[in-house]
Amino acid sequence: MNKILPINNMIREIRGCKVMLDSDLAQLYQVENRALNQAVKRNMERFPRDFMFRLTKKEWDSLRSQIVISKLPDGRGGRRGAPYVFTEHGILMLSSVLKSDIAIDVNIKIMRVFVKMRQYALTQTGTNEQILELRKLLLLYIERNDKRVDDIIRALNSFIASPPPPAKPIGFRP
Repeated sequence: MNKILPINNMIREIRGCKVMLDSDLAQLYQVENRALNQAVKRNMERFPRDFMFRLTKKEWDSLRSQIVISKLPDGRGGRRGAPYVFTEHGILMLSSVLKSDIAIDVNIKIMRVFVKMRQYALTQTGTNEQILELRKLLLLYIERNDKRVDDIIRALNSFIASPPPPAKPIGFRP
């Protein structure tokens, strides 16, 4: 591949799954999106719903607004329907459908990114519990110190409403 594309930026979370768009995969595999989808349709038995699914119109509209994909000014162009997305297992299966050297090389790179993401997620265990504990402590602190915080906010508001006169410079003699 001539240019390195940020694969991890192409992985999105939809319906609780990490997935990649058919168009992103086609770009990585250096094939037309149409050719990728045709190869998949010829081998549909290899792509059950947990390997590949089509986005709903609502999901596609939401994703399109996030990644700033627009139509041509005359309203034509782009996709006719919502894209297919592939889970990690679906992407693995693509290597058996697209048998080029590029497809094999890209699949290896994509799998490495998925593995790194999984390893990172596994090292973050306990994070949710820690956040919940910090939240409880913060709420307890606010509850106990509510009056003090309220006093500080009032003092700041009164200071903003009527700031003190500017200080005289050092060494100033009238």
